Amino acid sequence: MLISDREMHLRDYLKVVSKRRGAVTTFFGATFLLVLLATFAATPLYEGKTRIVIEKVQPSDLTGRGRADSMDPEFYETQYQLLKSRAVAYRVMAMLSLEENYDAYRQESRKSASGLQSLWLWTKDLKNQLATFLKIRKPDGEPSAQPSKKEWIADQLLENLKVRPLENSRIVSIIYESPNPELAALVPNATVKAYVEETLEMKMESSRRTLEWMSKKAEVERAKLENAEQNLQAYMGANNILTVEDRVAVVPEQLSEISSQLVRAESKRKELEILYQKVKGVSGDTDLAETVAAIASDTTLQALRAQIVEAEKSIMELSGKFGQKHPVMIKARGDLQVLRRKRSHEVARIIESIKNEYELAVSVEAGLRDQLAKTKSEALVLNEKFIQYGALKREVDTNRQMFDALLLRMKEQSITEENQAADLWIVEEAKAPGKPAKPWKGVNLLLGSILGLFGGVGLAFFLEYLDNTIKNPEEAEAGLGAAVLGIVPLCHDRHPIEEVVLKEPRSAFAESYKALRTALLLSSADSPPGKILITSSLPGEGKTTTSVNLAVALAQSEHRVLLIDGDLRKPRIHKIFRLTNQKGLSTYLAGTTGGDILEKGPLANLTVIPAGPIAPNPSELLASSRMKKLLDTLKQEFDIIICDSPPVLSVADARILSRFFEGTVLVTRAGQTTYEVAKKTLKILHDINAPVLGLMINSLDHKEGEDYYNAYYAAPEPAQKGSMAGERIA
Repeated sequence: MLISDREMHLRDYLKVVSKRRGAVTTFFGATFLLVLLATFAATPLYEGKTRIVIEKVQPSDLTGRGRADSMDPEFYETQYQLLKSRAVAYRVMAMLSLEENYDAYRQESRKSASGLQSLWLWTKDLKNQLATFLKIRKPDGEPSAQPSKKEWIADQLLENLKVRPLENSRIVSIIYESPNPELAALVPNATVKAYVEETLEMKMESSRRTLEWMSKKAEVERAKLENAEQNLQAYMGANNILTVEDRVAVVPEQLSEISSQLVRAESKRKELEILYQKVKGVSGDTDLAETVAAIASDTTLQALRAQIVEAEKSIMELSGKFGQKHPVMIKARGDLQVLRRKRSHEVARIIESIKNEYELAVSVEAGLRDQLAKTKSEALVLNEKFIQYGALKREVDTNRQMFDALLLRMKEQSITEENQAADLWIVEEAKAPGKPAKPWKGVNLLLGSILGLFGGVGLAFFLEYLDNTIKNPEEAEAGLGAAVLGIVPLCHDRHPIEEVVLKEPRSAFAESYKALRTALLLSSADSPPGKILITSSLPGEGKTTTSVNLAVALAQSEHRVLLIDGDLRKPRIHKIFRLTNQKGLSTYLAGTTGGDILEKGPLANLTVIPAGPIAPNPSELLASSRMKKLLDTLKQEFDIIICDSPPVLSVADARILSRFFEGTVLVTRAGQTTYEVAKKTLKILHDINAPVLGLMINSLDHKEGEDYYNAYYAAPEPAQKGSMAGERIA
């Protein structure tokens, strides 16, 4: 299983760091050295600091000042930007005469620079000059506008000026960094003064513009007011409205009073009408008329009725004394008749009086109705006039209010125009610092160390991520699906490893090949493969070395071994065993020689067939029937045949040879052969049904490997002297 496909533990991270310790150390050293040089080459910067308090002022009226609002971030951010504005920078330059003295300040600060710092300043000046030269040139070669010295100095001031508000307060620090301590103190103090002057001038300019606008507006409003007043007066004169408000207030009262009188008159008229209709019906009958309460209650009539009663009583008394024709009786009856006629006349008078009273009530009611109608008409007309009058008066009032407000605002503005939008107090003025504030050497070196360490570790993991080469047997088996038959450790010295099994049979390298031998002999349950092809994916992965050492190791185990150099393009086995290569496999396959191509190897039971002269068509020779015939013949004489073949991905020779062998061993090189290449090679071999026995990993670094590659096997054994020269056989 690849390490990227399984859960990583802390020891895996430590292994990666240990494996890439060279990269980690190099990155750490380079980073620390750069930080060290940059720190000591940096120009010392002195820091001047002025602390001020800024408070917002809200002038609202002629009292001048309102309450400060400390929770207005936009206001304070605006003030900070004003402090760092170019306009303020120009004022600072004018106060300190920097256009004339700035170069002198710079030269003064360079007098105390060290050699490294002077070199760094010279480099920066050269870079700036070059940048300026390139910048002032347009792409078409024409010179562009070069910034003036004033603009350049302003840029320098703004670049080194810092405005830092103190958290949870209205205190602001104005900080300026400069190589010159005197200038570092002068600039922040001058910046505060320049800011005050700039804001005051901005306020005055704004007030002047406001007053100009309001003056023009006041003239317009004045004309509007005069016109409205003239229209109102003309309307009042045309409609005879002098005290329209009083009339509007009186008319409703009149309407109410007339309405009340009309109600009462109507009620009275109805009462009289009923009474009149009643007495009108009894006007011919005096006795019946006297039954009406309004007639009976008349005092005159009551007095006549009393006289009639007395007269009748007197006649009754006289009738007992006198006869009917007696004069006294005649006179008494005459008096009674007179009284009765008077009563009839009185009743008629009362009825006529009721009639007159009724007719008067009718007339009064009609008069009140007519008066009510006239009053209503007058009220409607008056309302219409009052509406128009109100509209004209409102226009007059509105224009007057606007005009008065403008006059008041103009007076306020003229009085408050010299007030500032913000109050500013200087809490602490900057003084010339005695020692530089930067660079922070200790902090820089500490940060450089941390950056170098973490950067180096990160680089190690990045390189490990990019490294897709075979470097672990378990990962190789999991990733390639093929068994790892053997591992050969990395040889750090220049000792030739091709003869290590022969010359150093007890060394770790020899044991590795012996382990490969054992794995091959045990790879089959019945009998070990008799014909084994050794190949690789690409050149330089150790297939020839593996072939030679494996053949020697097999020969040392009392097997009759034949080693064939099947690489007809770049043969090396004859050089390793110092054999002649005038004839060999190529000459036999080409038919130019017979079977006398066998050469005696360094051991008695080890025979070698060199490649022979390089043929122009090795693939065709290897694919011929003579190759199969040769192997079938030699298989009768040898227990095991080992064949070294060219790389699979380079030429087709290995694919051709694999058909004649019972097993193929793919040699890989740790840290060089990638998984993609190995997978591609195995796929090619599987596609042609080549029996792949497993992998051989060469040059595996013990320090990068697992713990079982311990120092016991890693320790080289003393070289054993042995026969190096192979004996040539017929």
